[in-house]
Amino acid sequence: MTPHDYANENFQRFCDELVDLLRLPSVSTDPERKHAVLDTADWLAAHMHQIGLENIAIMPTAGYPVVYADWLHAGISAPTLLIYGHYDVQPAVLEDGWQHDPFTPEIRENRLYARGSADDKGQVMVHLKAIESLLANGGCPVNVKYIIEGEEEIGSPNLAAFVTQHKDLLKADICVISDTGIHSLEQPLIYYSLRGLLSFELIVSGPTRDLHSGYGGMLHNPNQAIAEIVAQLHHPDGSVAVPGFYDDVLLLSDAERAELAKANMPDSEWQKMMGDLPEWGEAGYIRIEKYGARPTLEINGINGGYTGEGFKTVIPAKAIAKISCRLVANQKPEKIWEHIQNFITQITPPTVRCEVRYLGGGEPAYTPIDHPAVQAAVRAYGSQWDNPVLFARGGGSIPIVADFQSLLHVPVVLMGFSLPDAGAHGPNESFHLTMYRKGIHTIITYLHEVKNAAN
Repeated sequence: MTPHDYANENFQRFCDELVDLLRLPSVSTDPERKHAVLDTADWLAAHMHQIGLENIAIMPTAGYPVVYADWLHAGISAPTLLIYGHYDVQPAVLEDGWQHDPFTPEIRENRLYARGSADDKGQVMVHLKAIESLLANGGCPVNVKYIIEGEEEIGSPNLAAFVTQHKDLLKADICVISDTGIHSLEQPLIYYSLRGLLSFELIVSGPTRDLHSGYGGMLHNPNQAIAEIVAQLHHPDGSVAVPGFYDDVLLLSDAERAELAKANMPDSEWQKMMGDLPEWGEAGYIRIEKYGARPTLEINGINGGYTGEGFKTVIPAKAIAKISCRLVANQKPEKIWEHIQNFITQITPPTVRCEVRYLGGGEPAYTPIDHPAVQAAVRAYGSQWDNPVLFARGGGSIPIVADFQSLLHVPVVLMGFSLPDAGAHGPNESFHLTMYRKGIHTIITYLHEVKNAAN
């Protein structure tokens, strides 16, 4: 029997096992769910043992543990893959709009509905079922290591330290992560880049306390001053005005732009999101390039003075803006932060006081399209889909991707199997069972393609 035949014959059991995993409410942000999170780690360790993985360990961190397992019998000449996923999930209650209890999985119209079904338990099981199918039929063509964490949904606060501590254990040639999605049921897509993040607060203060608006005209209102500062952070064409902001940006090649154009957002999708509003932003870039290939500076929130019901004639003592930057390949958060601080200092009026507070950041991640590990993924998707793979740069961030690249010096390949309408983080999250089945077959093929590419 081939691994693919085994996967098909056992697919109903694979679905039943995923249902069992989804019943565990492993909400890492909720202290009342602590035992459920730990039970999920135990479930995964037991399942890894059952399917033939070895050296299984529930390894402590300063928070929830990491579940580790490996199978290293492909030989020293075979590549080693590090496979990452997470077993924690977002909070979910029936009152959020679920059609059923979010931790009582239901199958409707070939979709499995439950919290964590797409993000990320379903995709974790794709990899476990692929390796089971291989181990049950002669073994795996490559060496594999699994690292499944329990804190991704709270920002992976302890994973970088864990990776640093266990570099030798986690040493690999390629890292594979399935925590993203594809374009549609018929159209595979690979995200080969993710943006980094920088977030900070801008605090503008004036009088020592809130004042009656009758004092207006003799002092600089912090609300007005923060608006003046924020307005200077962009040029009229939408580009960021901070000097040095674009210095290190990895520019798109003509070939890369041609690939990205194949997955550009169509007008119909734009209109669903924005109605009849015209497009905004840097000239010379199409939507998909603006989405993932260009850095941004966004005003996420502004607050100052009275904003409740009715009216209050007051000049506030201070105003606050929450601001974030999405960074692209080659940009360093610490360098961008220095540029931003210098610029805000220069443009702050002398009539107010200004403070900027760093809130956090993470580096971007990038693996070139022509990297052999990415091209192996292209061939693996091609074994299950008729349409050729599209490529995109992700607009968001998965911080651990950049950590793996910088700490382990390993290329990261993002092989997602979630659909755009999966509803991750929202009510009625689902994982399409066609994607579950195709994902298993794709990963089986990918492991063979990686071995072939190494020969």
